[in-house]
Amino acid sequence: MEVTINSLTDCDREVEISLSPEELVPHFEQAYKKATPSIEIKGFRKGKAPLSLIKKMYGDSIEYDALDDIANDSFKKTIIEERKIQPIGTPNLVDMKYKRGEPFTFKIKYEVKPDFELKEYKGIEVEKKVKRITDKEVEAEVDRLRHINASYEEAKKVDGTEFMITADLQDLDETGTPLIGKKSEGMKIYLNEPDTEKEIKKALADAELGGTYTAKFTHQHGDHSHDVHLQITVKKIEKVILPEFNDEFVKKITKEKYSSSTDFRKAIEEDLRRYWNEQTESQFVNDLTREIVRRHEFAVPESLVNSFIDSYIEDAKNQQPNKKLPKNFDEEKYRESLRPTAIWQAKWALIREQILKQEKIEVSDAEIQTMAEAESAKLGIDKERLVQYYKSSDTALERIINEKLIELLKKSAVVKEVENTDIPNAV
Repeated sequence: MEVTINSLTDCDREVEISLSPEELVPHFEQAYKKATPSIEIKGFRKGKAPLSLIKKMYGDSIEYDALDDIANDSFKKTIIEERKIQPIGTPNLVDMKYKRGEPFTFKIKYEVKPDFELKEYKGIEVEKKVKRITDKEVEAEVDRLRHINASYEEAKKVDGTEFMITADLQDLDETGTPLIGKKSEGMKIYLNEPDTEKEIKKALADAELGGTYTAKFTHQHGDHSHDVHLQITVKKIEKVILPEFNDEFVKKITKEKYSSSTDFRKAIEEDLRRYWNEQTESQFVNDLTREIVRRHEFAVPESLVNSFIDSYIEDAKNQQPNKKLPKNFDEEKYRESLRPTAIWQAKWALIREQILKQEKIEVSDAEIQTMAEAESAKLGIDKERLVQYYKSSDTALERIINEKLIELLKKSAVVKEVENTDIPNAV
């Protein structure tokens, strides 16, 4: 057997393998043995015809049909078993030459993990955006809870900002003529909602039941805008009655988990702090890993990139009621939009693998015991059952390994804390 491996790119390989007629004999004999039971030749019972006659009548067909299996078996033996090369993705048979009685030559393309130098991943300086919780943000959350539990009282006229208006909205052209097909009925407009256009609020400031009002404004959509001319017909007016934030209110909405508004306010503050700490930590880890990836320039196997894209597509399908993408969904365009993220994920996966080897990060039995003990009470599952599950679950072991890796990277990073001004001040 002659084997020649050519490097096409950092990730792409092409192997050319040639088998002599003598080396093909055992493969063909196996193919004849497999095919014989199903062959019918006149004058003989099914599967009982002489091998010489089978070879004469069906030899070409049987041997040609066996070539794909021979190529696959030879590739597995020479590349995977003998040379210990682990292809990524599915190898492709790209060329095949065979004439009965002569050598069989074929080419297979496959991908491998790129060989790259592991660069800095410790001691990296990263900004950590810290969110400070203020009294204003706590008050905003209190107001949100009050609005969720508000009651409504019908009114004939607007007198203030705490009003909910139900109205029909009709789009008008520049001359004030209604645009056909541009009417929305029964729309809710809360006058104290920050996102409500100020021109609408102004038009409805003294609105009366049954009244018709107009509002003109420019509506901004991301990086573009368009002019809006609305006719608003008031169908219903409701005064929003906000409950007082007191002990009685707290007992009601928490089902008496808290009995003091002061204690509940402190709990709200702690929840906000916990939430933003989690967001901060998540963003910090993202920024840290992105910085590590940025320092590594190498090509990634296309099959690895596609595997990540496939997983994103599968996630998108699972979010649909029937587990299928919408009928007119442009999957190809969506796949292309996912490529930058998939390439990043592929690079991080390869870098991560190298770091794990470099740091010899593994999961010990003691760590599994500790994790099972910590989660046993939370999950209400016997500790020993959890231990057995963690030991047998690749997903669980992978989670522990990843937590150890991230902890190592975080501890070694040079952290510069800055005030987080990118996130809103209210939840």
